[in-house]
Amino acid sequence: MNPAKRLEIFRRFREANPKPTTELEYTTPFELLIAVLLSAQSTDVGVNKATRRLYAVANTPQQILDLGLDELKSYISTIGLYNNKAKNVIATCQILVDQYGGEVPHSREALESLPGVGRKTANVVLNTAFGDPTIAVDTHIFRVSNRTRIAPGKDVDEVEQKLLKVVPKEFLHDAHHWLILHGRYTCVARKPKCWNCLIADLCEYKQKTPPPPGLVPDTQA
Repeated sequence: MNPAKRLEIFRRFREANPKPTTELEYTTPFELLIAVLLSAQSTDVGVNKATRRLYAVANTPQQILDLGLDELKSYISTIGLYNNKAKNVIATCQILVDQYGGEVPHSREALESLPGVGRKTANVVLNTAFGDPTIAVDTHIFRVSNRTRIAPGKDVDEVEQKLLKVVPKEFLHDAHHWLILHGRYTCVARKPKCWNCLIADLCEYKQKTPPPPGLVPDTQA
């Protein structure tokens, strides 16, 4: 894909959604960190339901430590893998209290040293909480990058590095959210909604999905 196409793709994303953000609900960097940690193999909707209840009673590292492991589990038991996630949350909270004064560190190395926090989670926190131009490549971004040919790669690390290289700088901060939302609602896994895609004419995916019978296509093409 050439640079002119990429520029137009992100221009259209920005025009359609000037201020994209995560669908996880949070009010502080700590709330975001815990929400992202809980979101692995879970939906944002499911995480939000649990954290609304949890954060109403405990939304700082010390308050969650005061709850204790068993009480924490009772708040997040509707989330997949909640037993292991609860252990990671407690361990993370302890480190934040002991080493960082209860604050979330603005450092990739420090974030990735926390239990249950990998590169993707660190990227989300750095981008969304602190405004860094990072891109957390999840299954949606990986699919969109490869399918459209914006930044094809064989694994998430390769896609991340390509996106950081080829996304125009003016769009780099918000690219993460635009690509996730595009993959979640339009460029879906099984049958992408190409007839309702604002970048269909720029996308290099060959086997575009035709519109359902009787539906008038709504694209830029």
